[in-house]
Amino acid sequence: MKKTPFRLTPYQVQWLMVVGFLTVGYALYIRYLMVEFSQFALQCDAGLQSASCSIRSLATYLFKNSVFGIAALIVASLNLMRPSVVLLTGGLIAAGFGIVLYNVALSGLAIGLLILGFARPAPATA
Repeated sequence: MKKTPFRLTPYQVQWLMVVGFLTVGYALYIRYLMVEFSQFALQCDAGLQSASCSIRSLATYLFKNSVFGIAALIVASLNLMRPSVVLLTGGLIAAGFGIVLYNVALSGLAIGLLILGFARPAPATA
């Protein structure tokens, strides 16, 4: 039995484009308006208790420990073994955050694995 390669429908491509743009846009917002913006960083470091400061500290903790890159690499490896839209979406989200938030090496490798997932056959359906 010949398996066909993993292919996306036009609706799935549109979904992935929307998710990708939203992910990268929000990651850019976090990076440039929360992490690198010096006035906001000084306010948070001085003890300002707000949701934005909590998001800033969480994002800082996650990218210092390479969580975005490691998560993207794990999900991309799973997608390479068994391609699906759900894994592709999760890998795209993690890699998008990772590339913008300083985990470029691992997230770039994950993007490569996500692309290789299209060369794999789709999982067999019952």
